[in-house]
Amino acid sequence: MSLPVEEELPLSALLRQSTRDEHEAANSEQFIGELMGGALTRAAHADLSAQLLVVYEALEEASAVLRDDERGAGLVFNELTRVPAIERDLAYLYGPAWREEIRILPATRLYADRVREIGGSLPYYAAHSYTRYLGDLSGGQIVKRMMKQHYGLDEEGLAFYTFPDIPKVKVFKDAYRNELDQLDLDQDEVAATVAETHHAFHLNRAVFTELAEIHC
Repeated sequence: MSLPVEEELPLSALLRQSTRDEHEAANSEQFIGELMGGALTRAAHADLSAQLLVVYEALEEASAVLRDDERGAGLVFNELTRVPAIERDLAYLYGPAWREEIRILPATRLYADRVREIGGSLPYYAAHSYTRYLGDLSGGQIVKRMMKQHYGLDEEGLAFYTFPDIPKVKVFKDAYRNELDQLDLDQDEVAATVAETHHAFHLNRAVFTELAEIHC
């Protein structure tokens, strides 16, 4: 897919502007709407957490590669690492044998496979990092509040949405966007980042669709 690139916009603003419709569509997915509205069960939250584990394992493998990329190392923040937190959530939600209990959906495997396929490429990594981590720091905080309200969860079971090493979320998000905007990407790489960010939203929505088929 070829997308117009507005060179005068910083990359973070370009991504936010160009994916506004996809972001709204993701938030309107049936699974998310019913989960956030309290119409589902704690099992639905647990199932979502299991899918997140596989995606973040792939993303954080890519982060490890980008640490050695002189252009991309600044976009890798230890404070954002999520896999250990998700593992704690799954141990709480499923019990000590959680690795044998969880099921990974086909759409989730496709999502993780895509991240692994392109993980060593800075433009593509930037797309997936932006889509996931800024979402965790923004809308993810609303999800955390709703999970507490509707499903009797406290901090246990919600470690994924908790960032103990980020005391001021807005300050951190501004720093992340600044790193994104300072990436040394040429015009073709910027266009690739924009296109891959759209694709990331589509992959995420496909996971929500399969979760809805099970829980809604």
